[in-house]
Amino acid sequence: MSSGETTGRTADRDPRQQVERLLFGLRWRRLEEPLGFIKTLQWLFAIFAFGCCGSYSGETGATVRCNNDAKDVSAIIVQFGYPFRLQRVEYDMPLCDEESSTKTLHLMGDFSAPAEFFVTLGIFSFFYTMAALVFYLRFHNLYTENKRFPLVDFCVTVSFTFFWLVAAAAWGKGLTDVKGATRPSSLTAAMSVCHGEEAVCSGGATPSMGLANISVLFGFINFILWAGNCWFVFKETPWHGQAQAQAQAQAASKESAAELGAVEKQ
Repeated sequence: MSSGETTGRTADRDPRQQVERLLFGLRWRRLEEPLGFIKTLQWLFAIFAFGCCGSYSGETGATVRCNNDAKDVSAIIVQFGYPFRLQRVEYDMPLCDEESSTKTLHLMGDFSAPAEFFVTLGIFSFFYTMAALVFYLRFHNLYTENKRFPLVDFCVTVSFTFFWLVAAAAWGKGLTDVKGATRPSSLTAAMSVCHGEEAVCSGGATPSMGLANISVLFGFINFILWAGNCWFVFKETPWHGQAQAQAQAQAASKESAAELGAVEKQ
């Protein structure tokens, strides 16, 4: 067997051995601890949050009947979705005073900023919690011995807590505006043909917003998870140890003062 083949087989085995060593070195029981368990929930709910928002698509519509003719009915169906730049969504409005003529209109509003911020935060949360879980399960000794890692984890956790509150609230408000802009009544109100006497307009079915509503709910659940995790991460920082030491020192000084007072009374 040539040396090249031996080197190739060794190179093929090295990645497998590295993965096996990495998985073997993970301490899965730490997932039962509050710090590991909450990080797992944060990882899952981050997927649910950006997945529900980023994959949403819906449709709204209306019907236009020209000249009270039951045969001359135009159905308008408008599809929209993430990132909710509604001003770019086109639909054709029939012109009842001209044969076979339509006019291109757009939905109103741009709600991409809160939606994209919400999805981006969910993606960053997903990657951070995954990296933190691997570090916590595989390199727990470094996490406990080097106090910089808990401090960084605490600062990042507080930041994500604040951002999740802002993102969930902003996206909740943005979703309310999306619902208002995509109602069938808003669609008919924006079409000039519906304001004349030559056409009769009626709204279609209201868009289903269930998946988008769930994304907002997952946003606030993420906020609660990150806020609750602040305490468990704080317990790993040296600040918590200093606070405990100060509390014990104060308690000891009070006990010594009480004992000294008792001795003086005797």
